[in-house]
Amino acid sequence: MSLSIGIVGLPNVGKSTLFNALTKNNVLAANYPFATIEPNVGVVGVPDERLAKLATIFGSEKILPAVVSFVDIAGIVKGASEGAGLGNKF
Repeated sequence: MSLSIGIVGLPNVGKSTLFNALTKNNVLAANYPFATIEPNVGVVGVPDERLAKLATIFGSEKILPAVVSFVDIAGIVKGASEGAGLGNKF
């Protein structure tokens, strides 16, 4: 099972810093608008101590934990729908 979550917000408010903290990545987190142009994607496994026990009970050959994909998207400014900032190019 997987889940995708987009980190969306105004420019220069810490979206990339949050992304780095959640994914343990090291993408550019700069103090200027639009440091992120292309979306950054990080995949994180969801720890679940019950999986090993369930695998034993049901005789599973393989254990596949759930994962969450976090997507760091460029900041959205007022007027983006009319092309301001990066517009809708993200």
